[in-house]
Amino acid sequence: MGMMLVFICAFIFPFLFNAARYLFFGLLFLLLLDIIILFTTKNAVEATRSMPEKLSNGDENPISIKIKNFYTFPIRVKIVDEIPFQFQIRNFNIEKKIDASSEKELVYYLRPVERGEYSFGNLNIFVSSPLGIISRKFTFDKDRMVPTYPSYIQLRKYDLMAFSNNLFQYGVKKIRRIGHSMEFEQIREYTQGDDIRTLNWKATAKKNALMINQFQDEKSQSVYMIIDKGRVMKMPFNGLSLLDYAINATLVLSNVILKKHDKAGMLTFSKKVENRVIAEKRSSQMEKILESLYNVKTDFFESDYSRLYGDIRKNINHRSLILLYTNFESLDGLHRQLPYLKAIAKNHLLVVIFFNNTELNELIQSKAGNIRQVYDKAIAEKFAFEKRLIVNELRKYGIHSVLTQPENLTLDTINKYLEIKARGIL
Repeated sequence: MGMMLVFICAFIFPFLFNAARYLFFGLLFLLLLDIIILFTTKNAVEATRSMPEKLSNGDENPISIKIKNFYTFPIRVKIVDEIPFQFQIRNFNIEKKIDASSEKELVYYLRPVERGEYSFGNLNIFVSSPLGIISRKFTFDKDRMVPTYPSYIQLRKYDLMAFSNNLFQYGVKKIRRIGHSMEFEQIREYTQGDDIRTLNWKATAKKNALMINQFQDEKSQSVYMIIDKGRVMKMPFNGLSLLDYAINATLVLSNVILKKHDKAGMLTFSKKVENRVIAEKRSSQMEKILESLYNVKTDFFESDYSRLYGDIRKNINHRSLILLYTNFESLDGLHRQLPYLKAIAKNHLLVVIFFNNTELNELIQSKAGNIRQVYDKAIAEKFAFEKRLIVNELRKYGIHSVLTQPENLTLDTINKYLEIKARGIL
């Protein structure tokens, strides 16, 4: 641009023409020099993209780019990574300086919000010398596909929650055991903190030391997680649908159930029942559940609860804990399905898990500034009140419920499962 201005001024002031010409030849020389130092070195830059074998849905996944500079001078690089179209990021680039004969690693994060296959394109590196006149393009890591699975990062995060001595750091409630659903295991010496009600006085008299009866929980209870993949689960929160929140929670809870020596199973339903995994506690069970959750597909039709009830009656023959992920926005919506829920609850312990509308809560807490906002707040409060009425209506018929915010779904569901197990009510 400066060169053009000098030439334009030379038309007005002829004595500037020689200076403009010298500047032009000087720039041409620097251009040729820049071409020589950038293009004479073969394989001058090496770059690799590293990422997990599969992405975790709803989580921040690290993508690492490692660049090696084989030039004998520092370079500036512009990284243009062709990330999958699902992210809709069209202006992605990173600019960095890399010292001579050195290596640098850069990390950025991607948060997918739907399961499926994500295809990465070329990793393009544009290199400039200290002269900065032109850039040389290098291309690496062509066309790589990475599947996005339900949130296995959450699975690792909550893995220790299966053990009672690690529950409190995660905010899981301590549940007082109100009944005995326990089997005798052994007699051992009393240690501080043991329940004195389990003292074995005969063994204490024989050993001349305090001895207690140690019990273990009954094992191998069947737990089925049922996911409604119908229209009511399409609603998005923070970019993730309620369906995917339920899928992520199911994966984490399955791991906790198996660690607690119970049998974990699952199925999904909408117009028909699909993705069935029979409740078992085999070592391969988590892999089965993960693959089934990955393959959950839906057109978000109206869900058929009568078909769900018929399937449960036919295929789940013994009393089980059934955790039903769904959503009810009104009492009318609940009453349409209530006969089927009551029928399921006759033979199984049913827990209905549904969602608070966090956007309505924000509207309720905001201050109304005009008449329309007053009406909006009144309607929002009506819907929020109906959610609480739904909980009471379910309780009336002996159906347990969890009313939760989407971001707290996993933790609240685990809490409910541990509460039921601790109280021995299954």
